[in-house]
Amino acid sequence: SQNVILRKYSLKEHNLTSAKKKIENIESENLTVVRKKLLPIEGKATEFYFKQIFQLLPKSLRVKNRRTFKAYDGVNNTFNLAYEFLKWKCYRAIVKAKLEPYLGFVHSEQFGKPSLVCDMMELYRYLIDNLVIEFSQNLTQKDFIFKKEWFSSNRLGKRQVLNREKTRELTKKLNSYFEKKVQIPRIRWGKKQTLKTLINEEAFLLAKYLRNEKSTWQPRIPSLTT
Repeated sequence: SQNVILRKYSLKEHNLTSAKKKIENIESENLTVVRKKLLPIEGKATEFYFKQIFQLLPKSLRVKNRRTFKAYDGVNNTFNLAYEFLKWKCYRAIVKAKLEPYLGFVHSEQFGKPSLVCDMMELYRYLIDNLVIEFSQNLTQKDFIFKKEWFSSNRLGKRQVLNREKTRELTKKLNSYFEKKVQIPRIRWGKKQTLKTLINEEAFLLAKYLRNEKSTWQPRIPSLTT
């Protein structure tokens, strides 16, 4: 899915043949071991991807590396905010499908980490990335503020985040985006459906596959143009 974004902006794409070969060469029946061996492959791919798409942002905002939880800079925190919206859409869909959100496959099981939700988010991150890239084109440093937070029990730090006006603007765009129609038929009827409904349906189809009610599960992925 990252290649969808890289292709759109004429950037260098991932070598999927090479990545597939590395993944297929992982030999172990232990899920914990497999996850550990997947991490460096995923890490390098993520680093390769974000180094390129960060160059699409205004020069005054560009950062070198992707940071997730409690990032200091405004760009990473803007992505993190948008990903939170996606996270809760996936979380809601998984719970409605009567699946355990904390028991995933690729992402490890950790206290407080909904690993199945994280797995499902990977299907749709590229859509959020595209929205954030477009939203950020007119941002300047004036659109960010510094917020004091406790990073640990004895360390107070400052994080750069969008100001209230821009946070409200991005939130509105995200809410509208999940109500956007995609050119993928619904399970029972209709040639189109909203992105939110699609995520709900995919969780439902995944549940049927895991319960052996379906022999396969091939996620339906919307294009950026729909």
